[in-house]
Amino acid sequence: MSRDHVQSAERPVGSAEAPFLELLARGASADAYEQPVLIARAEGRPAERITALEEAKVLALRVRSELEGRRRREAELSALFETAHDLAGLRDLDAVLRAIVQRARSLLGTDVAYLSLNDPARGDTYMRVTEGSVAARFQQLRLGMGEGLGGLVAQTSRPYVTDDYFKDDRFQHTLAIDAGVRDEGLVAILGVPLTLGHHVIGVLFAADRRARVFEREQIALLGSFAALAAAAIDTANLLTETRSALTELERANAIIRDHSGVIERASDVHDRLAELVLRGGGVHDVAAAVSEILDGRVEFAETAPAEALESSRAEGHAVRHKDDWIAAVAAGGELLGALVLRGRPGLDPVDQRTLERAAMVTSLLLLARRSAAEAEQRVRGELLDDLLDVRDHDPRLLRERAARLHADLDATHVVLAARLDGSAADADLEAAARRRLWSAASHLAATRHGLAAARDGGTVLLLPLTEGDTATELARRTAGHLGTAVHEAVTVGASAPVRDLAAQPDTVAAAYEEGRRCLETLRLLGRSGDGAAAQDFGFLGLLLAGDRDIQGFVERTIGQVVAYDDRRNTDLLRTLDAYFACGMSPARTKDELHVHVNTVAQRLERVGRLLGEDWQSPARILEIQLALRLHLLSGRARPAAAQTGR
Repeated sequence: MSRDHVQSAERPVGSAEAPFLELLARGASADAYEQPVLIARAEGRPAERITALEEAKVLALRVRSELEGRRRREAELSALFETAHDLAGLRDLDAVLRAIVQRARSLLGTDVAYLSLNDPARGDTYMRVTEGSVAARFQQLRLGMGEGLGGLVAQTSRPYVTDDYFKDDRFQHTLAIDAGVRDEGLVAILGVPLTLGHHVIGVLFAADRRARVFEREQIALLGSFAALAAAAIDTANLLTETRSALTELERANAIIRDHSGVIERASDVHDRLAELVLRGGGVHDVAAAVSEILDGRVEFAETAPAEALESSRAEGHAVRHKDDWIAAVAAGGELLGALVLRGRPGLDPVDQRTLERAAMVTSLLLLARRSAAEAEQRVRGELLDDLLDVRDHDPRLLRERAARLHADLDATHVVLAARLDGSAADADLEAAARRRLWSAASHLAATRHGLAAARDGGTVLLLPLTEGDTATELARRTAGHLGTAVHEAVTVGASAPVRDLAAQPDTVAAAYEEGRRCLETLRLLGRSGDGAAAQDFGFLGLLLAGDRDIQGFVERTIGQVVAYDDRRNTDLLRTLDAYFACGMSPARTKDELHVHVNTVAQRLERVGRLLGEDWQSPARILEIQLALRLHLLSGRARPAAAQTGR
């Protein structure tokens, strides 16, 4: 402080205390309190004045120390209050512990503060939170009970302080702990225990990187923070236990709700399915009801993926197939179809049992209706027998009988001859297999608005042909359906489409003979279990077909070449005829046609584009030659006068 300034301070007050009061007012450092005495001596003031200043200085320093103590205690109390407030609103234990360590370091003015917790499972203590630490190895230290200063505090439940860690032999030094402390550069360390009741759960530390003596007030302050940290940990543990108990309670409540829901849903399913049965509902009514219950799309299907269907039938449970669930509908050893839940890859056990129960009800409905169905089947068989035997020629009566069976004799139909592949060694087993075949065929006919009858050791079906369908496709589907239903290979031969059956009932008998010939041909060719129509056998189909459809065979075989000649006025047919007549030699063909060999090659290339790349394979050549010969013999070929020689 300058001389003029001190003098100016003395003048208004007129006493020795004045300069020290000013120093107290502006919070000067302790060294500044020597300045008024030194200035007075330098100015040669009387001894009384200097003595008064000395006394005032001592008093002022005492006041200053008291004020600093009060401020420090206020700061400590404020920090403790803030920490307690954080603890009262505990949400994150780590955040509260970090705040405690940060405030302890700040108030004690240490380089580092840290907190360790005991691990009962491993019997040691480990670092939980650090503040001011820079060494990774120190932050990951684990101290055994009794090892290091912290281990000693954790073991004895008493605070310990050391002015110089490495020179203190009151605790056990270990290489790992000393290396971590050395990496951090710590010298003076204070540790106080974190206690819950009589149990030590950890240690709170304050440490400096230089020698230091921790005062009693600082030890007490750190102990207060340790008590708050222990309370925070205890509160967090209680909250964790409470949350765990609540979670368990919620889980138990969820289980109770689920079980209650299962019972309610099972009761609802039972009531709804029972109501369906009592009011005479059908399988599709069951599927619709289960669709609503399962909140999905459930369908009754006559066929389903074979492996999944067989697995469901064998296990008696619904099985998953890709994104669908399939429950077999079976009666005894006979598969009647399946209930299919579409697009629900995830299905809980309750919903799975609901689907299985619905499949069982469906099978019971089918069994309950079997007796009525068998009566209807007999009626359907009698009508088809009359058509096959050309009885009851009155078209009106035939239509009326068919209408009562929901069949339309004026629609386009296909007659199918079906037979089991092979025969059983036991006559009774073979008879039972034939009955199953007839039952499956009758069921198929009833669902497709057709007719079925047992005949010639097999079954004959009269099924309507939908637009866009073919006799071949219908025969193959029927073979697959019947084979799945009876668990044996079933071969099916189909006639060409037939019409006006009421007006021309003899057409059915002829079509049946055609279907039988196709059936026998399939078996001779080793294609048992397959389905086909006459048109599938190429020129052989001419022999099998009842009406010898020559024009149809020609059209299917070389129709595109005929049409091309007609549109373009070209000569591809005559070129083909000459090509075959000349042993398929282009050089001899060009001489026969009196054209250049390149012209022959170009025409044959055009034929290949029209008939396909394999048109010169042996099988195709045979059919093409036969079709070409039939076309020429039919007189539909253009006369020679119309041919241009191109």
